[in-house]
Amino acid sequence: MKLNSMKFGMMVLVTSLMAGTISCNRKGCTDPLANNYSEKAKKDDGNCTYDPTATGNVVKTGFITANETWTSGEIYELDGKVIVNSGVTLTIEAGTIIKGAEGTGTLASALVVAQGGKINSCGTATQPIIFTSVLDNIAVGELTGTNLTETDQGLWGGILIMGYAPISAADGDVLSQIEGIPASDLYGAFGGSDAADNSGTMCYVSIRHGGALIGSGNEINGLTLGGVGSGTSISNIEVVSNLDDGIEFFGGTVNVSNILVGFQGDDGIDVDMNYSGTIDNFLVINGTNSDEGLEIDGPEGSTYTNGLFTLSNGSVYTFGGTDANGDFKSKAQGNITNVSLGNAKIRASYQNVCVDPKEDSFTHLSDASPTLIFTGSSFTAVSVYTGSDDGAATPSPCTVFPADQSTAEGAMTSTTATGADASGFASWTWSGLNGKL
Repeated sequence: MKLNSMKFGMMVLVTSLMAGTISCNRKGCTDPLANNYSEKAKKDDGNCTYDPTATGNVVKTGFITANETWTSGEIYELDGKVIVNSGVTLTIEAGTIIKGAEGTGTLASALVVAQGGKINSCGTATQPIIFTSVLDNIAVGELTGTNLTETDQGLWGGILIMGYAPISAADGDVLSQIEGIPASDLYGAFGGSDAADNSGTMCYVSIRHGGALIGSGNEINGLTLGGVGSGTSISNIEVVSNLDDGIEFFGGTVNVSNILVGFQGDDGIDVDMNYSGTIDNFLVINGTNSDEGLEIDGPEGSTYTNGLFTLSNGSVYTFGGTDANGDFKSKAQGNITNVSLGNAKIRASYQNVCVDPKEDSFTHLSDASPTLIFTGSSFTAVSVYTGSDDGAATPSPCTVFPADQSTAEGAMTSTTATGADASGFASWTWSGLNGKL
């Protein structure tokens, strides 16, 4: 086995090829895996030849500093953080399998696209790109392994993409640090002023069994989008069996479509920092240990506070048909159209014995010119809650809860929603292939 390493600051980029390695020490071929290996050669001339059908794990760790392509004939292994640097494009061919090594905390494996970097990973319905755990027995050419189930969570990290699009972070900050990456690691920064920021393309990508623990209450989401802009294209994505959230949006303007999240440990789709793009045709399938199907927040700071998200054509339920909830928290503001879910929870932030004016999701729902608007959507119930007490029936000391409940119900008249079209997920996702749709 050959091992080439280069140091970049404190990080080390290591590429270890179990097969297909080319040694380049100039004179002869010294790689025993090559067809023209010479046991007498003392140096390599770079002309080793290989069996084109040979496959093996390619181990990646550290910074990617030049454009490169990951090919479908190999299985790639993420050993710790793999970071796509600014100005660099990582291309992943259709049908490629990437497996994350085990590890928690700073050793958790993940693929990180830093600001200015790009990922071009487009599979097809017959050749999706699959991110999973090294514990998964899936092999090259297969769409699913046989040894892991929907209860296998947190076996590696996930995918994090950082862009330059606007965010509304606390204290008026326009730049923030993504959760799951320590503040000392500058590649975790996201946010800016470029709404059309382009971080690349993702399509027909399945992300499985991730969400490794970073610290107490801090796990990596299956797919984290921090300040990702509308120049980025994301469609036909599955996140299944992630320990934390399935997909979380931290601000940004990226539009996504055809999204399936299933059997996550926390929330299915989580929106923060005034994300103002569109999520169209989404399906969230809660497992028995999942939290909210949707957790929707608005701006956190004083900048970029006017953007509105759109959630359209979505279905949210627990596997087996039980309703799953949507929590519209804090200052959530946007448009919800043709979405089917269970209890739609609306936050009313009473403070100072109900004297201070509210600016929260209930306010945005009930204003004369509302910025939280439900159209053609259906719910099993609507509930207004206060503080952090989800489901408080009689908030104290406030006495106006019944009026707010009536107002919310009036603004959210339930209709029959067709919800998501799940037919496109059946043939290529882990959920579809394993009878979980």
